[in-house]
Amino acid sequence: MKKIIIKTIFFFFIVQIGHSQEWMTSLDIAKKLAFVQNKMILMVWEETTQYQYPVFVNDDEGNTIYIRDLFTNEKLSPLIWEHFVPVIVNEYKYEDLYNEVKGKRKQSYIDKLNDDSIKIMDVNGNIINVSMSSFDFVNISKLIEKYSLNTAYVFAELKNYMDEKDFYSAYYLASKYLDFSLYTNKKIRPEIIDLSNIYLKEAVGFIQSEKEEDRLILQQRCDLLKIQEDLILKRPKRVLRQLRRMDADTIENSNAPLIAFLYFTAHKILKNENKAIEWRSKVSLVNLRKSNLIINLNS
Repeated sequence: MKKIIIKTIFFFFIVQIGHSQEWMTSLDIAKKLAFVQNKMILMVWEETTQYQYPVFVNDDEGNTIYIRDLFTNEKLSPLIWEHFVPVIVNEYKYEDLYNEVKGKRKQSYIDKLNDDSIKIMDVNGNIINVSMSSFDFVNISKLIEKYSLNTAYVFAELKNYMDEKDFYSAYYLASKYLDFSLYTNKKIRPEIIDLSNIYLKEAVGFIQSEKEEDRLILQQRCDLLKIQEDLILKRPKRVLRQLRRMDADTIENSNAPLIAFLYFTAHKILKNENKAIEWRSKVSLVNLRKSNLIINLNS
């Protein structure tokens, strides 16, 4: 009973914070608020707020307006709160954030973490706008259009991952984010796929912690999920090449449905109807729906 009361009080507290127009200063609390509100986090380093941060914003008539300072403009704050959980993070947190990604991310990701630009993060603190320029003035309206995402679709997987980080929670979150990319704007789709890859790499890292007899199955599952990316990125021929390189005798039975889904979808995209029909009966209804989404993306 005590735990329920504590959780209820915390939830009330965190929702009340969300109604404030002030930027948050705790990344940990911002993560929790973003989770319950199904939002992304908009983060900047505290040092960045010590000088003017000019931005643009579009008004209701489509005019682009120059704003001298993002952090002092009273009209921008509620707009940002509507779409993100904004947080200003003290520099002393840098070492912790850097150590979490050291040796695990590309240099472009590290550079984004280091610079003074706006960072869009998921609820676990992973940056998604890595490719966004750090030098041009930001148009807040365009930032919202691209990165204001409702993450309710991955809520259950996020919760499982936050409750316990292991192979299965990381893998299923990676898989769900990959599915989520099918429903997002094509401009952000590659970045959601990159986000999926972060969790997929974590899943691979957990394989050695699993039972020895399960490791081959789990590694194959990760390899096949990685191949699925190429379907979404419109590379069906590459998918077929990668599948043909896999030794059919080593494919585990539990991974056979995923193999069938990949073959079927790739052949359908390439309009190899005779070859696609060979795999049709082995594809589940759920994967058929996903296949149709991917085929439409490739058309």
